[in-house]
Parts: sequence; C-alpha cells; structure tokens
Amino acid sequence: MYKKYSNIERVKPSGLELKDHLVGVQRVTKVTKGGRTFGFSAIVVVGNGDGVIGHGLGKSKDVTSAIAKAIEDAKKNLVRIPIHKQTIPHEQKGKFGGARVFLKPASHGTGVIAGGAVRAVLESVGVHDVLSKSQGSSNPHNVVKATFDALLQMRDANIIAKQRGISLNKVFNG
Repeated sequence: MYKKYSNIERVKPSGLELKDHLVGVQRVTKVTKGGRTFGFSAIVVVGNGDGVIGHGLGKSKDVTSAIAKAIEDAKKNLVRIPIHKQTIPHEQKGKFGGARVFLKPASHGTGVIAGGAVRAVLESVGVHDVLSKSQGSSNPHNVVKATFDALLQMRDANIIAKQRGISLNKVFNG
C-alpha cells in the first residue's frame, strides 16, 4: 500500500494505545432482481497521538460491524510519521485522486486549522499546531489518502542526515 515511499517505518499495533476517529459512513445500495439491498461503508483513522497512524475501510450490512472492520483494517496499516514540537517538520503537498491537501507547520498555540477528514488524520497522529488547505475533491476517502500522501513524504532532520550519510550538524550548517 505504501510502496512508493522510501522513508516510511511500518509499526506493529501490539503494545500501542490506539484511538480511533470515524471519518465517514456511507450508505451504499446494490440493486438486485428482488429490489434494493442496503449496506454501509465506513472509513476510520487510528492513531496513538505520538506519530503512529493508520487508516482503514470497512464494509458491512450494518454500521457497527462496518466500523469494526474499518478499525481492524486501519490497525494493519500503521506507519510512523515524524513530528517536530507538536507540528510537522516542513511544508508538504499531498494528492490522491481528485483531492489535494497542503500542510504547513504553525507556531505553538495555533491549533489544528483543518476541516473534516484532514483534521481527523492530524489529530490522530498527534499534531497540535498546523495550517492546512484542502482543494479539489471533498470525498472523505480521497482526502484521507491525500493527507496520508503528504504525511508520508515528511522527513525530519535525523532521516535526512542518515540518507545523506552526514552528521546532523552538517544538515543545518552545511
């Protein structure tokens, strides 16, 4: 699922205290010869509030089991995101389908300036100060995946120093 990102760190759910945020529930309809059959689709974001986050999709005939399936799916897709002083390390754009998300670090006390699906993702990962702009599609599935695209491209100074094979001081001074 996250093959195109070189710097991600997968995380096992064991030993983590994960909180789930329900992003959206949609009622879906299947038209058959005997009439319409209704079901539900749920998208959930789980995170520990300290840089570990995942998202999942669940489908079922009733809402509660769709949410439970989505939570289980989200726990299988956990990744670690670099966080710097309760904000993100740098500006980043993400896109998925027709949705585009722009994230910008903010000073302490700003809060999470984001709407809907972007807010759920950022609060689950543990970001407290960030500015964001969502453009294009407002479909919650695409917005969540666009936000993940932006977060998975984040690199902190330690990762950059390791990738370049230089010391941390040279990253800032050189």
